[in-house]
Amino acid sequence: MHSKHLFEYAVIRVVPRVEREEFVNIGVILYCAKQKFLQASYFLDEPRLKAFCKELDIAELKEHLCSFERICRADKDAGPIGKLDMASRFRWLTATRSTVLQTSKVHPGMTDDAKFTLDRLFEQLVM
Repeated sequence: MHSKHLFEYAVIRVVPRVEREEFVNIGVILYCAKQKFLQASYFLDEPRLKAFCKELDIAELKEHLCSFERICRADKDAGPIGKLDMASRFRWLTATRSTVLQTSKVHPGMTDDAKFTLDRLFEQLVM
């Protein structure tokens, strides 16, 4: 029997015009300390994003999302943030920002399979 573990997640959003506070959900980032799990999943529906904001720089957005992934994995090219412990990386990635790429507030839950939970949340909140 699997035991349940606390996890935290946030929705990754594109906010093209910060002053208007309009956004499109594009991904989810999930952290579970007990399972040593930190991962982000995202999907860029480029036609939808361009319809939402034709001035949006998709290439720049992709680079920022790749940075999210590198930081989650603690890649060697993830800079000083990538060298932090997993909890600190999650906190840094989900910190409040006034940029085009933002995250929602962090929400808690319980899971016995962090990857399954990430996939389920991604399907529910993004797709």
